[in-house]
Amino acid sequence: MPMNRICLATLNRIFRIAAPVAALTIGAHAHAQSTVQLYGIVDAWAGYQRVPGNPGAAQLGGGGLSTSFWGFGGQEDLGGGYKAQFAIEGFFRPQNGRFGSFDGDPTFSRNAYVGVASPYGALSLGRQSSLLYLQSAKFNPFYASFTFSPTIVQLYSSLGTYPGFPTDQGIPGGTSWSNAIQYSTPDLGGLSGAAMYALGNEPGENGAKKFAAQAQFTRGALALGAVYQYLNFSSAPGDLGKLLKGFRSQTAAQLGASYDLRIVKLFGEYTYFANTLAGGNFHVNMLQGGVTIPVGIGRILASYAYSRDNSALDQARSTASISYDYPLSKRTDVYAGYLYDHVSNLSTGCTYGAGIRTRF
Repeated sequence: MPMNRICLATLNRIFRIAAPVAALTIGAHAHAQSTVQLYGIVDAWAGYQRVPGNPGAAQLGGGGLSTSFWGFGGQEDLGGGYKAQFAIEGFFRPQNGRFGSFDGDPTFSRNAYVGVASPYGALSLGRQSSLLYLQSAKFNPFYASFTFSPTIVQLYSSLGTYPGFPTDQGIPGGTSWSNAIQYSTPDLGGLSGAAMYALGNEPGENGAKKFAAQAQFTRGALALGAVYQYLNFSSAPGDLGKLLKGFRSQTAAQLGASYDLRIVKLFGEYTYFANTLAGGNFHVNMLQGGVTIPVGIGRILASYAYSRDNSALDQARSTASISYDYPLSKRTDVYAGYLYDHVSNLSTGCTYGAGIRTRF
């Protein structure tokens, strides 16, 4: 019996000490909640592709409707409405297992940043998706497809592809900017904005920079966007001449809009970019219109883009695409698509195929 009393007394002391410690631990955990997630997309397609002016070939490719990527992201509640946040994301090619959307892409090519979000906006540092790329994807029915989106194909996947089309260098600098600082405003009644500045970050490259600003407005079925960007270096310091001889800088601006009528969603974009070269300057105007039409539980996507430059060559490009996307579940869908691509003075290109995409 005395031994029982001693044991009970000891247990009571332990509980008296442990209870406040546990309460403090639980309170601290509730105050500083943190989450980390693994997520991504795997997308592969099979079909045929012929770019303008080149022979065609059968293809087993990655990224029919979405470029495959994987990533980690998370946030920690710092209290007072402040949160620390990060994202580490990399593109990859499921057809061959290689990292990056192309050879030479960094391991974490999509995003690699850390920052703080607050009631007054968010500040982030690191490699981040460019504002022009994000808006270009938002206001076309194929979003960020490098295979079937006329907008993305004309702006981002044509760099150096067509030697016979020398004014078609598109938008240099890639879809993500390294060494970038970004500030994003909070949502103000449907109005929001962002600004980004990227440093050259190399000796002798202090003048090499990129900057962009973007604003968007969303109210019900309507969405509007405007973006401006300037750059005077490309993916790496000193490589502008590899894309277009004597290329020094580029200014680009875009207006975008979408409206959801339920029976059809309408998309539109106008893009202007002006290029400064050692031997003279030229600019390009591009228009894109598209629709998404629900059909059963699936949907039809269609888009057309037309661009023309004002150089002495006076070259034009027409790209049209149509696709059907059918969901198998909340995370997985299958699709089939066709893209027509005509460039001045080059043989017509086309892409067609079918694929599967899953999200995790």
